[in-house]
Amino acid sequence: MALKSTIIKAHISLSDMDRHLYQDFNLTLAQHPSETEQRLMIRLLAFALNAREGLEFTKGLCADDEPELWHINYSEEIELWIELGLPDEKRLKKACNKAKQVILYTYGENNQTIWWQKHQPKLYDFKNLSIFSLDYAATQALAALADRNIKLTITITIQDGEVWVSSDTANIEIKPQQLM
Repeated sequence: MALKSTIIKAHISLSDMDRHLYQDFNLTLAQHPSETEQRLMIRLLAFALNAREGLEFTKGLCADDEPELWHINYSEEIELWIELGLPDEKRLKKACNKAKQVILYTYGENNQTIWWQKHQPKLYDFKNLSIFSLDYAATQALAALADRNIKLTITITIQDGEVWVSSDTANIEIKPQQLM
């Protein structure tokens, strides 16, 4: 018998001072049985960093041909494609060919640098690709906020490219480093 996804209800109170966006979001996410709390929380972080009308979570780990998040316009063109992790060059090329803008958030303990050194020369060919590296310790602290009670309330403040995530139990500072 296959394990079922866990449904997570998240409330995000977003204050993005860089984009002058102040809004509350009530989100429903499906956490795949193989998805870690770290990855789940990075998906929420990616949503907050790119929040806009029409941005939505996809099937994620359940679909090979979809990103983690995307924004599709009324003409059914993919405006924004958001990836997480350390994908191979083929996946990023496919994303860049399908979407007007692609954003990748990399994370991991010791493998981000190795991945970047290996793929960097080829990735500069993709003019619509932006890559941000997330610090491992910060994403681990973010993972600790994941509430197994299936309710999550966090406040995210973004200013000058820095992110502050706070909940009832912790305050975390995250500085996404832009690689390209």
